[in-house]
Amino acid sequence: MRVFTTFDEIAAAAGQELGTSEWVEITQERVDQFADATGDHQWIHVDVERAAAGPFGGTIAHGYLTLSLVPWLGGQVFGLETPGAKLNYGVNKVRFPSPVRVGSRVRATVTVNGVVDIPAGKQLTIGYVVEIEGEDKPACVAETVVLLLP
Repeated sequence: MRVFTTFDEIAAAAGQELGTSEWVEITQERVDQFADATGDHQWIHVDVERAAAGPFGGTIAHGYLTLSLVPWLGGQVFGLETPGAKLNYGVNKVRFPSPVRVGSRVRATVTVNGVVDIPAGKQLTIGYVVEIEGEDKPACVAETVVLLLP
């Protein structure tokens, strides 16, 4: 895992792929817990019998469940131990090119897309490609934005 302790280290990493996380299995239990947490109980996610006859042959993870794994998966690849606060500022772009079938495994490849100076400190953009084991298309492609305050 790569750990950044200064703003200069982060700025020097702009454009670099940092690495890839470990695989994690997407279980029905995780999907059900996400459904309970968000109130999104759409049948394609939680009704195993009905979903078996549906378009994907079984239940699939919520797209936002996949996106919610990005910080945890990224935390396996890099850490920010810079002084000051680190604030999630937003997401510039998110796409879900392929559904994640329950029982599949996913992992994320992480890239420092850019670092820019802002009046309050630095704005860090991080690219994530969440791939599905054995699939050609990724589950999620996202660019997050983090504010790094001194």
